[in-house]
Amino acid sequence: MLMKFGVVIFPGSNCDRDMIYVLQNILNQKVEILWHKDHDLHGCDMVILPGGFSYGDYLRSGAIARFSPIMNEVQEFADQGGLVLGICNGFQILCESHLLPGALLHNNNHKFICKNIFIRTETDESLVTSKLKIGQALKIPVAHGEGRYFADENTLKELEEKNRVLFRYCNERGEVTDTANPNGAVNNIAGICNAGRNVFGMMPHPERAADTTLGNTDGLHIFRSVLQYAIA
Repeated sequence: MLMKFGVVIFPGSNCDRDMIYVLQNILNQKVEILWHKDHDLHGCDMVILPGGFSYGDYLRSGAIARFSPIMNEVQEFADQGGLVLGICNGFQILCESHLLPGALLHNNNHKFICKNIFIRTETDESLVTSKLKIGQALKIPVAHGEGRYFADENTLKELEEKNRVLFRYCNERGEVTDTANPNGAVNNIAGICNAGRNVFGMMPHPERAADTTLGNTDGLHIFRSVLQYAIA
């Protein structure tokens, strides 16, 4: 199944080329590069907001990027059921744009974290986890200073009850513990989806764990879930 992915590039994006490489060179998919000033998604099947430091992360991470012209198109696309995935800074932008609930706050240790961590699959009822096993632990890198997911009690209750938590930080055995939580995220949440289950956000970087050269391909499970779900 050939899909057309649109990768949005904002001033300060720095994971866009990693994403494009994985989609094109490893998964053999078609990629459309979308500039932040564009007003056309060029018929993409899925839009990806990559990681980085859009607009230098001034004000708050993602707070300025939400006003980029391309986000009007992304908003409309998502409202019509279009598939959108935000990774790291992309997740922050989706929350700032209210396409996903909650916010990403400064890490509880007030330091930038860049290391491999583990995340546990919490649901198989989403595009990005459709071919994963519930409870499956994936080794995926994180690289952020503002990755601590937070939401009010009502939002958290809805996320949990509606099975909208995609991943939680865990140890290599899949156990969700405080010590496995790298940033203090509430309920160890590492990724969520919207009520329509077509907008997805996660802090870890699967595109950095998708090439055998790097010694880790756990991230490919996420991308292949998207492709296999599309085939189905």
